Amino acid sequence: MSGTVDKKGPGAPFLHVAVGVIWQQGKVLLSRRASHQHQGDKWEFPGGKLEAGETVLEALQRELTEELAITVQNAQPLMEVRHRYPEREVLLDIWLVDAFSGEPHGVEGQAVQWFAASELDTLSFPDANQPIVERVMQLV
Repeated sequence: MSGTVDKKGPGAPFLHVAVGVIWQQGKVLLSRRASHQHQGDKWEFPGGKLEAGETVLEALQRELTEELAITVQNAQPLMEVRHRYPEREVLLDIWLVDAFSGEPHGVEGQAVQWFAASELDTLSFPDANQPIVERVMQLV
């Protein structure tokens, strides 16, 4: 796990995000960001911002239910990534989700697709996701 950053850039928003690497038989489920979103039209590992008072696991469970209509049955911490974009800083708390119920689909209209871990380096991801891509490719 990476260390903490005490200071944020002036005026740069800080986002703490719960991220799920949804893993099933050597494949990972990705969703595509809408074109109007920050880092739009890129593939991402699903998840979202923590709300006040939530643990990372609670946020992950809520976000994956809201975005993909799945219920997390088993998840464990995988890694943390801190990344500073010009307009914001993010802390990604990444969890490996290897058991869930429900049939995942894009509840918010986003594209959702299973990819072999070996395919990940051919896709376009937000910069902050690159360390996750590298780690997931090692899981095979």
